[in-house]
Amino acid sequence: MYVRLVNYLDALNQYRRTKISNRNFLVIAAMIVGVLAGLAAALLKTITHHIEDFLQDGFHWQYKYYLFLVFPFIGILLSVMYVKRFIRKGKFETGLTPLLYTISKKSSRVEPHNIYSQIITAALTVGFGGSTGLEAPIVTSGGGIGSVVGRFLGLSYRETTMLLACGAAAGIAGAFNSPIAGIVFAIEILLPEFTIPAFIPLLLSSATAAVVARFFYNEQLFFLVTEGWKFNSLVWYVVLAVLIGLFSMYFTKANYFIKGLFYKIKHPYQKVVVGGIVLGAMVFLFPTLYGEGYITIKNLLGGNYTAVITNSIFSAYSNIPTVVILFTAITVFAKSAATLVTLGAGGNGGIFAPSLIMGGLIGFLLAFTINTLGIAHVNVSNFIVAGMAASLSAIMHAPLTGIFLIAEITGGYVLMVPLMITSAISYLINRSTNKYSIYTKPLAESGELMSHEDKDTTVLHMMKLKYLVEKDYLVLNEEETIAEKLPEILQSKRNIFPVIAEDKSFKGLIFVEDVLKKAINNPANPDLTVHDLMQTAPSIVFITDSMKIVLKKMEKENAWLLPVLNEQEEYIGFVSKTAVFNKYRALLSRQADYME
Repeated sequence: MYVRLVNYLDALNQYRRTKISNRNFLVIAAMIVGVLAGLAAALLKTITHHIEDFLQDGFHWQYKYYLFLVFPFIGILLSVMYVKRFIRKGKFETGLTPLLYTISKKSSRVEPHNIYSQIITAALTVGFGGSTGLEAPIVTSGGGIGSVVGRFLGLSYRETTMLLACGAAAGIAGAFNSPIAGIVFAIEILLPEFTIPAFIPLLLSSATAAVVARFFYNEQLFFLVTEGWKFNSLVWYVVLAVLIGLFSMYFTKANYFIKGLFYKIKHPYQKVVVGGIVLGAMVFLFPTLYGEGYITIKNLLGGNYTAVITNSIFSAYSNIPTVVILFTAITVFAKSAATLVTLGAGGNGGIFAPSLIMGGLIGFLLAFTINTLGIAHVNVSNFIVAGMAASLSAIMHAPLTGIFLIAEITGGYVLMVPLMITSAISYLINRSTNKYSIYTKPLAESGELMSHEDKDTTVLHMMKLKYLVEKDYLVLNEEETIAEKLPEILQSKRNIFPVIAEDKSFKGLIFVEDVLKKAINNPANPDLTVHDLMQTAPSIVFITDSMKIVLKKMEKENAWLLPVLNEQEEYIGFVSKTAVFNKYRALLSRQADYME
């Protein structure tokens, strides 16, 4: 059955190649991906918000709000249980870092289960109050759809990567009803070497997804902003950008600190318990932390400036501006901690939505404080919108995505100048201390990031020594005599042979020239051993060495060939400059073909 299906697909691909150009076919495939990703985005939002609505408004009980202490724990627990029970063959990962790794190291082959598992686990996590966002899961799900469609149609790596990016862009477009932001996100995050031919598939997949998602889920995310900006407020936008830039630096450090704490907890269900208890307590004290948190921003944009504190146990003090300011400031830091605890405990989600919420709250905090103190009079809604764009730009290192996403979902195109100023400044502040974003830093540290700023280093990082080792060499024992090994030496096509001891540790090298000189010219010495002709290797490399180290050793010793040892200093094989250069050229060609 499987063979017949493969043969049918091959025949179909051969037929379509004769009837339609590859570029036009890719456009059709991108629209198909857009439809499927749009449906996935609508499904995820619908399931998540149904769960939220039921838990918050679907039943009435005098003490039901105490259940908010356990709702997040239940959501994370169900998510982890689902992964343990149903995803056994594949690997389940959250966030955008695995997607970037898939593009650079796994030929854009996203495991198919991500199409639905991301939706299920994210809906459970966020629906039950996990303080994270739906965007990273829908991007991974959409990327999975594009990857599977590309492989199903037998497309190349370049074309499959294009469809993966189309799926990711469609996911953003469907989640926010923002096709332009979807395109910009794909270009800025996933396709750093963008070219014009890639634009049309991205455009069509994003637009298609936005239409499909809006047909099935037509809820407006934010109120539209219609009032323009004033010249005398520019200085305060700069202050806002600086504050958010500094906060983004804090958030980056907090991210690795909290991740490190949860990494020390080895048992997955212990993480769930610890994270669930901490998160439940935080959500109980700060209801704004429940789920994505967009409802709070929506209320603030609508002029309800006490929305941050209204439903909390401190709501009795909501008429005191100082309390509102203090509570908002605490909520900003609590949101960052709650998001990282949710992810560390095993919940599925991303930092996309939390970035918007934290930035919006900082924008509100600054504007409300300025107006309350009488320093100046600024438009609070404008600062909330600018804060969201600045936060997304700084934390994700995606200023264009921040600008266009916020402009689309709030109708704030009239605020384009403040959005550009705040996004650029906050991004530069974060970039001054963090060369890589939260998504790309783990890949950069492990040498697996596809960077286009330094192609040589990037390509070398992509190469793994273990795949370049040549093992078809005749191995000699130092105690063996040359006479008994001479037939094998003469039949070998190699001119160099590794020498090992009885314990398999590497000792040195023998060259065929020495064998010919000593053994053939002096046949009267049958006791001549391998050890007698052995020479010390000019240098050795270990299987764990990076390719940069390997090439440095080769250049230093002017060696074309070096022995490779394991950590126990046992011989494994040889690595040659020829093998390194051939692999380098292949990877460089693949990068050049990445998005032509």
